[in-house]
Amino acid sequence: MDVVDQWTGRRASALQAALRMTYEEFAEALRVGRRTVASWHADKADHSLSASAQRALDSAYEDASDAVRARFMHQLAASEEGHGEGPPVVPLTVAIAVVIRGDEALLVCRRAADSDTITWQFPAGVVKPGAAASVVAVRETLAETGVHCSVRQYLGRRLHPGTGVWCEYYLCDHLAGEAENRDADENVSVVWARCREVTKFIPSHLIFRPILEALEKEDPRERSA
Repeated sequence: MDVVDQWTGRRASALQAALRMTYEEFAEALRVGRRTVASWHADKADHSLSASAQRALDSAYEDASDAVRARFMHQLAASEEGHGEGPPVVPLTVAIAVVIRGDEALLVCRRAADSDTITWQFPAGVVKPGAAASVVAVRETLAETGVHCSVRQYLGRRLHPGTGVWCEYYLCDHLAGEAENRDADENVSVVWARCREVTKFIPSHLIFRPILEALEKEDPRERSA
């Protein structure tokens, strides 16, 4: 059996394709977060993955059948030789909730995949086939933060410049609940940030333009102008 000396995002993605698994199935099989799997697909620099990810992928590869390993080598060869855009996988769509409470917006602090750094984001959840993105945005906000919200407005869709996944954005109103971290595996903390200070947490060039425009409207200084 061929041995993989070092797992990278591209090699992990090739294994996922060989196993014919969705993002969710692959994440569950490896016991990693769904966003971690998405980050592997988005890693164009082909960095080596963390030690824990290396071990999980080693186990998955070693347990795979001969047919799966053969497909893996074929996928990997095609990817590393630049044939196409990479191994075929089920596209990932994420629903994102921009929850407003007065002049504040709800943010979660996530552990970055395969590193010790953290990033600030809006609450989000993976949209499974057949699910309504707006429902996922509301449901995942509650699951992650304990905050109940309702959708006020659909803000649009884009391919995220950082993660490479499709994002559906919803402007939501806070209904009830105090912010708390209910997903300690992926998140460090949850906070309410002033709308005008959100760009101190998330670089403005990474924020979808309609979100910035919506946050500006929630600034009391804008409403009183």
